[in-house]
Amino acid sequence: MKAFLDARSIPAGTVLDTDLAIIGGGPAGIALALALANTPIRVLLLESGGEAFEPQTQALYAGSETGTPYLKLENSRLRYLGGSSNHWGGWCRPLDAIDFEQRSWLPHSGWPFSRTELEPYFSRAQSMCEAGPFIYDDPAKWTQSFGASIPLGEGGVYTTYMQFSKTRDSYLPTHFGERYGGDLKRVPNLSVMLHANVTGLRLATNARSLDHLDVATLQGGRFTVRPKYTVLAVGGIENARLLLASNDVVQAGVGNGHDLVGRFFADHPIPGDTATMVLFNGAISNYYQQPQPAFGAYFRAALTPHDAFKNRHAVLCSLATIEGEVQLDGLGQSAVAATASTLGIDAANMRAFTVGCGMELAPDPERRLTLSDERDALGMPRLNLDMRISDSDFARYRDTLKELGRQLLAARTGMIRINHKSRESWLSVMDWGNHHMGTTRMHNDPRQGVVDANSQVHGVSNLYVAGSSVFPTYGASNPTLNLIALTLRLADRLKMVFRS
Repeated sequence: MKAFLDARSIPAGTVLDTDLAIIGGGPAGIALALALANTPIRVLLLESGGEAFEPQTQALYAGSETGTPYLKLENSRLRYLGGSSNHWGGWCRPLDAIDFEQRSWLPHSGWPFSRTELEPYFSRAQSMCEAGPFIYDDPAKWTQSFGASIPLGEGGVYTTYMQFSKTRDSYLPTHFGERYGGDLKRVPNLSVMLHANVTGLRLATNARSLDHLDVATLQGGRFTVRPKYTVLAVGGIENARLLLASNDVVQAGVGNGHDLVGRFFADHPIPGDTATMVLFNGAISNYYQQPQPAFGAYFRAALTPHDAFKNRHAVLCSLATIEGEVQLDGLGQSAVAATASTLGIDAANMRAFTVGCGMELAPDPERRLTLSDERDALGMPRLNLDMRISDSDFARYRDTLKELGRQLLAARTGMIRINHKSRESWLSVMDWGNHHMGTTRMHNDPRQGVVDANSQVHGVSNLYVAGSSVFPTYGASNPTLNLIALTLRLADRLKMVFRS
């Protein structure tokens, strides 16, 4: 088993040649490297960090934020082998079919292909995430062992199921660097270089292809990599920074001829205590509140709108989770008693629960990353994030909660109280998923996207982008499973390219 290379030992001025350079050793980069194992393609994976957390490397992420309060940029990612899988929660769920569709009521929506294009890759992505068999929305699998789902009247909201990455010997999610480090070392056509910071994507003079990569270490070393092809896989924020900062040949940056790089940034808002749900008989299966083991997987239920309901009512996806039990105040108790009396049911055993949520944002070109005048330790310009969330994003989720409440009443099961009406109230309970998406969005028209349907940067023949930065719309599902499926599809594309 060969060892990882260390960029700090590469002599200054060295020029390294390779068939394919993968920039970034997170889930996308690792998935791509392993998918290309045992091919004739010589692959060099360049990772900024080492095998463990290093404060000086992590500080390279620092930037500034304006607009809607958001997370500090240096606190929302991890910069060492395995990337942000080193602190993810392991939540997995495939995107819905509607997430890929162009919707007349949603500007900037539509992927250049349907979900069926990714379906051949989901099982392999699921295996890499170690999330068990690919079951998801087959309710009989879960309910036969763990009890019935919450009865709902006919309507637009249903119970969906998420599965969790759980390593073979632990309840913790899979840390890709630790889990797959040995596998990476065994790939004969792969070299992994740590502490290698790519500081420039250097185009040929005609700007139609990538000529070489500038690589630097924090100790001052600098050298060059000349790949035939390159895949940029450093996350939804750093992908944009490297493209924008590589502006020596094209002043606007690589792939930025239509001022799209860095635009359409998105994350999943996770507001807390969005509603209070009352169940009149107090009965609830454990899988609504905590992950449960079954069939070699861990799973948890959430409440989400059907695709047909989304289209009919112009709402986006959301995943409402049922959290801890709460005690109702006097007004709440009176409302429950009055409602139960009207319905003619016994609510003596009623219980109330707080409802959490992961929401989808509408695409917004003004929610964006731009270069600032500040520089990091490598001389790279830092970023500023102009974060935005629209009142209509909250309104759409409220519409879904209203439908859930209607269905609970129709089934004589329970009722909902929505806890936030104003923007200020929503923002007071806001958290974020650390799911960075959209900044190098995919579209076949270069005036609407940075990469094409094959993840190739428009106008640059040998440069591709991997990861959730290429998502044109975002769904409410956590991105890791989906971005790995998309990366495995890219691997097949690269195999074809190298055979041609």
